Amino acid sequence: MGDDFSNAWRPILAALANDAARELFAHLVLQGHTGAGEYLDSLSPSRANHVRSALLNAGMVRVDGDGQLHLEPAAFANALRAAAAPPARTGIERFLTADGAIKAYPANLTERGELLALIARTCVGEEEVLSEAELNARLERFSPDVAVLRRYLVDYGELERTRSGSEYARVTPTP
Repeated sequence: MGDDFSNAWRPILAALANDAARELFAHLVLQGHTGAGEYLDSLSPSRANHVRSALLNAGMVRVDGDGQLHLEPAAFANALRAAAAPPARTGIERFLTADGAIKAYPANLTERGELLALIARTCVGEEEVLSEAELNARLERFSPDVAVLRRYLVDYGELERTRSGSEYARVTPTP
């Protein structure tokens, strides 16, 4: 189930959405493997195999050495743990999505400057000079509106533009 917090619950819901799998699970809960065996015997062999597979793939049941189905009580706790929300981001990174795109520009001008400084450091090396097209390609991962982001970077003094406006470089602070 892992740490990816995204899809561990899907196989469980898929199994429970299946009437026959849900009924088999209910027999296991209420009557144990004996009731489950009787229920499976009432199904066609292919249907019984499909229903067993749905619950096994979801991790809701396990098979013992005799081929009997038993509940796997940790299945739901594991799915809940895996589906837990990721920890809230703090600092300036709280304005970025998990993949690094800008969610929103900070209203606080100091924080906006910090966010833009982070983006400038990420996109442009200290001695690097980029054409507008090269800079736009690097800024696309942060915002679909690269023109606004590029303008903010210049206005906040993180990037400087040549007189012709065709090339950009990072502003290096003077000691």
